[in-house]
Amino acid sequence: MRIVPVDERLAVAPQPDVAELGDLAAQGFRALINARPDGEDPGQPGSAAEKAACAAAGLAYHFIPVAEAAVTQADVQAFGQALTKADGRVLAHCRTGQRALMLHALGQALEGRMAAPEIAGFGTAHGFDLTGAVRWLERERACVPQVTGFFDGRTASVQYIVTDPATKHCAIIDPVYDFDEKSGATATRNADALLAHVERERLTVEWILDTHPHADHFSAAHYLKTRTGAPIAIGARVVEVQRLWQQLYHWPELRTDGAQWDRLFADGDRFRIGELEARVMSSPGHTLASVSYLIGDTAFIHDTVFMPDGGTARTDFPGGSAEALWDSIQAILALPDDTRLFTGHDYQPGGRHPRWQTTVAEQKRSNPHLANCDRAAFLKLRQARDRTLPMPKLILHALQVNLQGGRLPEPEADGRRYLKFPLDALPGAVW
Repeated sequence: MRIVPVDERLAVAPQPDVAELGDLAAQGFRALINARPDGEDPGQPGSAAEKAACAAAGLAYHFIPVAEAAVTQADVQAFGQALTKADGRVLAHCRTGQRALMLHALGQALEGRMAAPEIAGFGTAHGFDLTGAVRWLERERACVPQVTGFFDGRTASVQYIVTDPATKHCAIIDPVYDFDEKSGATATRNADALLAHVERERLTVEWILDTHPHADHFSAAHYLKTRTGAPIAIGARVVEVQRLWQQLYHWPELRTDGAQWDRLFADGDRFRIGELEARVMSSPGHTLASVSYLIGDTAFIHDTVFMPDGGTARTDFPGGSAEALWDSIQAILALPDDTRLFTGHDYQPGGRHPRWQTTVAEQKRSNPHLANCDRAAFLKLRQARDRTLPMPKLILHALQVNLQGGRLPEPEADGRRYLKFPLDALPGAVW
């Protein structure tokens, strides 16, 4: 194996044999980063084999599969985090080592430790062509809006800050309010990280947006409104979800007119983030009230479609519909092929790192729920899969909060807040 030292912490290499991984610890390495997608070449060892060999050798293992033409900020971020976490030297590989070095160079550039004009020379000095990294930076910096994703590992949720670079005005999409169902503890770590980014980048929050009433995490919309003064908004059909769950919770005092939000968006509504025009597209199926936000060359598609290796959203919640989801997906796939799509969750199939950015073209080409699939086949697949899925562990907790725009229940006489659970309200749910 040809190992190319980069600095005192990192080296890159072409694809190693699994047998060679056992020798890395003796050479002073403590972690391996595999930046190569499985199935790229016949005879490739694959992530599972590399992970097992690393475990046997006492090496930490990170799976960050990327194709050079489809690198995203999430990939660069994951590579940097793997380096930071490593307790010693790290070897990163792909087919040749070039993509691994590209991820490192991009991380250095995005964090201001390397100027874009220096990247090509940096690659040449190590025997690689990094002109692709230079082009990536140029494209990334030309994108409008600018999108920063924040991944919450507890709920596999992705939160976004969407910024108009001309005015530094931004919107926050699908923020998470921390909740531990085992202890009942709440916290604002995720939301405070969003606020720290806003302060660091000197942004003005113009909107706080939810794509739907989430069943797997609390919304931090109300908390962020109290901190920023920005209005909160959601799709107008949330009132139908409120009426549905008002009955399930036996909650007569719940207002079901959507008054908990400052604005309810109907299909086709438009609003502005700085100088950018945003459009609302109704996207029911996962929930009755799901909407997508189309901003510049981007679409925030929540749980309608996941990353291509993650398929599509479940439709078995009260008010969900596989038929409606198919129609919503077709509207998303009718957008221009180069539209950037940002998902609401990533469950890290195969143990890979979190990813949340894809394109219409990539979904058409690579998502097994969509590629070469017609309506009938999709409905059969989706309904069969949904019958096997247990309910999200926070669904009964979260909807009590999220149907009120992220407001926690009011304190009772003892000063504490309480959640209410209906028993046997979801018949047929998988245990």
